[in-house]
Amino acid sequence: MDAANSTEPPMLPDGFRAHIANAGIKDSTDDFVVIAAERNCTASVMLTQSTFAGPSVTISRQSAANGKLQAIVVVSKNANVATGRRGLDDAMELRNGVALSVGCDPSDVLVASTGVIGVPYPMARLREQFSVIGDGLGEIDAVSVATAMMTTDTHPKVASATMETLSGGTASVVGVAKGVGMIEPDMATMLAFLFTDAEVDPDALDAAFRRAVERSFNSLSVDTDTSTSDTAAVLASGEAGPVDVTELEDVLHAVCLDLTRQLAADGEGAEKLIQVSVSGALDNAQAKRVAKSVINSPLVKTAVHGCDPNWGRIVMAIGKTPEPGIDQDTVMVSFSDMVVYPATDVVPLDRLREYLAGSVVEISIDLNIGEGSWTVYGCDLTDGYIRINADYTT
Repeated sequence: MDAANSTEPPMLPDGFRAHIANAGIKDSTDDFVVIAAERNCTASVMLTQSTFAGPSVTISRQSAANGKLQAIVVVSKNANVATGRRGLDDAMELRNGVALSVGCDPSDVLVASTGVIGVPYPMARLREQFSVIGDGLGEIDAVSVATAMMTTDTHPKVASATMETLSGGTASVVGVAKGVGMIEPDMATMLAFLFTDAEVDPDALDAAFRRAVERSFNSLSVDTDTSTSDTAAVLASGEAGPVDVTELEDVLHAVCLDLTRQLAADGEGAEKLIQVSVSGALDNAQAKRVAKSVINSPLVKTAVHGCDPNWGRIVMAIGKTPEPGIDQDTVMVSFSDMVVYPATDVVPLDRLREYLAGSVVEISIDLNIGEGSWTVYGCDLTDGYIRINADYTT
């Protein structure tokens, strides 16, 4: 596996083309994206479990059921959620219009929307795109795709890596993502799409992608709020030929994790990426629950923001979880490699404050009761988060 290190933005893998436009949904920035393959692709999709899931999620759940997709359409700045029968009809018309434009069956189109809840699509503007999608499809770089998906993101999120095929060639994986608020995944998170030219069995791809998502997107939290529109998907065109499935899973995880860290670092109003790693738990599930309790604590997040080495807030967040086996006399807490609890050797406060002033803060917790471990990702809580969300629709 090789991470892409070129200064040039990665292009979509072989077999994929894209159309990007400003449909005039909210402002003059691009807000409409179609990524289409030249043929039907092997695919895996994970969708929000929210009971207020939007029509895009409802129809995409149907489209993804057979493990095959050929196109994805993304509408940004409008979630089309809580819009009743009209919203469902509009989403179906969008799916059908895109399918006709790219020349595939409507059931092979994944629909994704993100933005304000409770506002119907401006269908007259979206219909104008149907007649130009076909001619507009071309080789477009991933940064342009990610940019057109943004809402409150401050910059696009892109990650890529390559791997060797079984015939000695090269296959690539390119991922794009958006979402810096309303993030506490319940299966996937925000919008995240991976594209690869590797050839892989549908069941193998689905299993590999789900495991990769669990250790990356599903381990991310900005503000504890699960979106109504969360969608994560991977499409494999097969153009590069077969690959080793184990290596492909490693590459998928690497790309997903890269995007996860970018999303956490760009959380609404965020100034720091926080990484919480829990080891020594009874099992991985317990480790994840404890890590999430810490990463989601407003007191921990504000302490990190203020460079305040108040480790008491961390042990509070550990202690409030009703987890069996945890004994405060055996727990160890560290900032990076600096043990702060138990305080056998007192770390100078100025050294701790200097560490917390950095852009990445790592908190390590060893429960010392088992072999389970997990790492989660989040960000500090600033007044910027409040301002962004207080003014979101105005």
